Amino acid sequence: MKKVLMGFLIIMLVLVGGAGFYLNHMLNQVGTHKISQSDENLGIKNSSEESDNITNIALFGLDRRETTGNTRSDTIMIATLDIKNKKAKLTSIMRDTYVNIPSRGMDKINHAYAYGGPELAIRTINENFDMNIRDYVMVDFFGMADIIDALGGVTIDVKPEEVSRTGVSSAGLQTLNGEQAVKYSRIRYVGNGDFERTERQRKVLEQLMNKVVTAGPMEYPKLMNQLLPYVETSLSKREILKLGTSAFTSGVDSLEEYRIPVDGYAKGQKMNGIYYLVPQDLQTNVEFLHEFIYEDSKPVAQGE
Repeated sequence: MKKVLMGFLIIMLVLVGGAGFYLNHMLNQVGTHKISQSDENLGIKNSSEESDNITNIALFGLDRRETTGNTRSDTIMIATLDIKNKKAKLTSIMRDTYVNIPSRGMDKINHAYAYGGPELAIRTINENFDMNIRDYVMVDFFGMADIIDALGGVTIDVKPEEVSRTGVSSAGLQTLNGEQAVKYSRIRYVGNGDFERTERQRKVLEQLMNKVVTAGPMEYPKLMNQLLPYVETSLSKREILKLGTSAFTSGVDSLEEYRIPVDGYAKGQKMNGIYYLVPQDLQTNVEFLHEFIYEDSKPVAQGE
């Protein structure tokens, strides 16, 4: 579920919508968790790519049922604010991707958060994909249903094979409540496995963003009071305001999406009875990711 992006993008959208008057007070509801900013601890090898035009933030969605404690990150994404091209970009990293987790060895990338929280999870992304991420935003399943309900649900075209797992009575276009939307987002063994699962998550996120945009400034204070208590981030209030102001003044008005590993450059494989998504050419995936984020192009996967 794209729950994590809510903390980052909704705050920007509040500013864009003109509700900045309320923001400073409301940001006190956001949980703050500082992490190391050293290149070594975060696995940053090439800080020269950092600029005022491109900001990358890690987004983590935790599949936990309690409000405390680390667990595996059910959703891993990179949110990019591209000021130059007036875009927000969203890259999903498949949770089963087989990578090297520092000091832990080869494992699924979603285990990194459970092993060492957001700092190790960020370092794992940076070292494997040659990124320069320094901050994160996290929201968990514990509050996601409430977030969706606060926005009046999401409109989704449910396929026949998704009906029983979503908790609805029939297929077709319909409004899902929070509980149903979370179930929909977590469906994994229908269709093309985790690939289709991330597509469902993106659909829910797009609907949530549209809800926020169309709610209107008068509704923002209410929405913020309901949403922000579920958000945790390493960003300070000042940094959040700066990002929001940059998005507003530069005219960021579109969202583009991508997914890593790219189709044709990874293969599902079982090891000791456990499924992993093994990149067949990690460096090519890295190059595709950098083209999308830094060169504003969208490399086409094999067979497309």
